[in-house]
Amino acid sequence: MSRETTLKRILDGGVVAIVRSESSESLVKVVEALAEGGVTAAEITFTVPDAVDVIRDARRQVGDALVLGAGTVLDPETARIALLAGAEYLVSPNVNPDVIRLCRRYDKVVMPGAFTPTEVVTAWETGADVVKIFPADAVGPAYLKALRGPLPQIRLMPTGGVDLNTAEAFLKAGACCLGVGGSLVEPKAVAARDFDRIRSLASQYVAIVREFRAAAR
Repeated sequence: MSRETTLKRILDGGVVAIVRSESSESLVKVVEALAEGGVTAAEITFTVPDAVDVIRDARRQVGDALVLGAGTVLDPETARIALLAGAEYLVSPNVNPDVIRLCRRYDKVVMPGAFTPTEVVTAWETGADVVKIFPADAVGPAYLKALRGPLPQIRLMPTGGVDLNTAEAFLKAGACCLGVGGSLVEPKAVAARDFDRIRSLASQYVAIVREFRAAAR
């Protein structure tokens, strides 16, 4: 899948599910539930045990129903491993120019994390497709809106603090898509293998994005 195609699917869907767990058990089923709920992009973080195996197995199981990425990618070595396992995009909590350049080299989407205006611009100038504003819960939607003022050309994805109550506010502030972690992939639901719960939450987030965009037209 080309970088342009991957990016379009991420932006069109508007929700990037962050799959993070202390156990890799059942995570492929979690990804399936997200896809069934309408989420079109999910990242497996490298804090997950055996993350590479989860990425590979989920890619095989879900196929093109969902764009699968890797998260918490801190260095180019991890980035290359993730891409070889089948990740179509990479997400980081920080700006590592070597990771961004590697993704450009292999025509893959990259979404590095940044916080200050300087970090945001540095990430964008280095080649980021989307800049993840992290931790967004420390500042809220108002900060995102403030960044968008002088930097309207930069696609921003808030991560941290995005939940069913704040999702619309972040979209109104100018988010191109939403990075949603524990409020979507609930740890309790994962532990209990309550895939219906995850499927239901996925559909709720997708509905918020669709309704907001429909009203904004």
